[in-house]
Parts: sequence; structure tokens; C-alpha cells
Amino acid sequence: MVQLRTFTFLDSMQPQFASFVASTAKGYLPIRGQAALYVEIAPGIAINRVTDIALKRTNVRPAVQVVERAFGLLEVHDESQAEVLEAGRQILDYLEVEETDRLTPKIMTSEVITGVDDYQTMLVNRNRSGMMLLGGETLYILEVHPAAYVTLAANEAEKASPINLIDMRPYGAFGRLQLGGTESHIREAVTAIEKALSNIEGQPNEGRG
Repeated sequence: MVQLRTFTFLDSMQPQFASFVASTAKGYLPIRGQAALYVEIAPGIAINRVTDIALKRTNVRPAVQVVERAFGLLEVHDESQAEVLEAGRQILDYLEVEETDRLTPKIMTSEVITGVDDYQTMLVNRNRSGMMLLGGETLYILEVHPAAYVTLAANEAEKASPINLIDMRPYGAFGRLQLGGTESHIREAVTAIEKALSNIEGQPNEGRG
């Protein structure tokens, strides 16, 4: 039996978010303004068939497919929101589940570090795939379960506030996101993230990997 862990629709990928995906993904790369769908399931191997269904029945293109033993992740995108939504409908039909059968997101870590020291920024920047964190800026760290919900968090944060997307990992047992900027901008982003994640309807989530 396949478990639907994450099912999240992004109506319009923001500039940094789309650029981050395009610089880290191995598939067909998205551009800003396109709609996207992230689907995470367990077990991971089943994501191959999910990808097959989405691509054969609609015109979406995949940027990300991660196949782990425990979890699988797929991202598809298109200029048309309707096309992406149809891909989602086809996936749900194949899995014989409803959108609300997904797990609700559970925030495991939400931490704001103000006035980051120059030496700590070096550690952050060495492991980033996005923008750099500068000394004196504020760093935000989010850890969420299931992992793919960090995509919604990152995109909504960028919509709400002029933050910098430093790093994002939307797969594995837990998703991780790092944002940088002024303290006021970060706190605006945190508010948007918490609101977006709290609005997701689904099944109770105990936050276990």
C-alpha cells in the first residue's frame, strides 16, 4: 500500500525558489511564475509509477525525482496551473486516495538566530546551494515533517517578504530550510510559513520519520 505523505500545489514559483530548483534539480528545469506540484509517497520505489502516470496523461514536466528506499519525491511543473492540477488529479486517482489523505505538516524546528557571527556564516555558506548569508544578518532554520512541505514554506516565505533563500532540502525523513535577511523580514517570512503550513488539511501526523 502506498502512503501519500505530501501533496502540495504551488500556484506560482517565486524567482529565488524557481532558480534554486533549477540550479539543484536534474530534470526539466522550471522558471519563475510557473505552477508546480510536489508529491511525496512511501515506499519510495513507487514514485517511478507516479511519474509515469503524470507524464503520460498530462503535459507537465518533471524537475525533481528522488527515489529512496523509504520515501519518494516528484516535482512537476507547467505554465498552466490547470495542467499541473490535472496531473495531481491523475496521481490521486492512480493511488486511489484523496488529497486530504496526505499527512498534515508538523514543524519540528523553527529557530531564528539574529546577528549571525561572520565565522558562523562561513559554515552556513559552505553547505548552501542558494544565496549567501552575510555577517550580522538573521538566519532562520525550519525543519518540517514530511520533508516536501519545505517547498511550500520556502515559496510562501518569498511571496511574503524579501528574504534570501539559502538552502532547502525537500526529501528524506525531514525537510530543512534556511533563510537569511533582516530580522524584521525573517519574522514576516516565519508568519507566512506558519500560516501556510497550518492551512494544510490532512491526516494526523505524529512527526515520525
